[in-house]
Amino acid sequence: MQELVYDVAVSLDGFIAAESGDFSAFPTDDSIVAAYFDRLAGYAVSVMGRATYEVGLDHGLSLGANPYPAMDTHVVSTALRLPAEAAVTRIATDPVAAVAGLKARAAGPVYLCGGGRLAGCLAAAGLLDRLRVKRAPIVLGRGIPLFDRPLALDLSLEDAAHLPSGYVYQDFRIAAPAARASSASPAHQSA
Repeated sequence: MQELVYDVAVSLDGFIAAESGDFSAFPTDDSIVAAYFDRLAGYAVSVMGRATYEVGLDHGLSLGANPYPAMDTHVVSTALRLPAEAAVTRIATDPVAAVAGLKARAAGPVYLCGGGRLAGCLAAAGLLDRLRVKRAPIVLGRGIPLFDRPLALDLSLEDAAHLPSGYVYQDFRIAAPAARASSASPAHQSA
């Protein structure tokens, strides 16, 4: 079973983009971009929501094109209509079952590149194994949240780097839901 890794930039107040999906407020940092491209080489599969895929379309990607040609890419959407020769696969129903299947079949880690609603759904289902955040030195005030719902995730910091630009990279392992439940003391468990 491969890991599902949510690898994303986030503002200090927890947003991955403005409400419109625009992420231009995030400062560019060559070192964070280079490290990101290095991590991309380690992923075998990518999964994203429709709005994340459409950001690529807004920046010149052709409908059906794969933004990550070295990966098997899947877009979760009930509405997106892809051409027959699409280089990406649409997941139209049950993203939890589809992503669980991808984790079971993938040749390497699965990259969850967005967005907040899909990340929330997959994390709530216990499928998210790792959270890699690039915390940007900005406050957006509002926008698309890292997760679209309140979650209780047991995070263990495995790597961190402070960059001169003010970015902080953090790589967290997420405890499996069963491990979280068994490690909680009886006083902290729900009735």
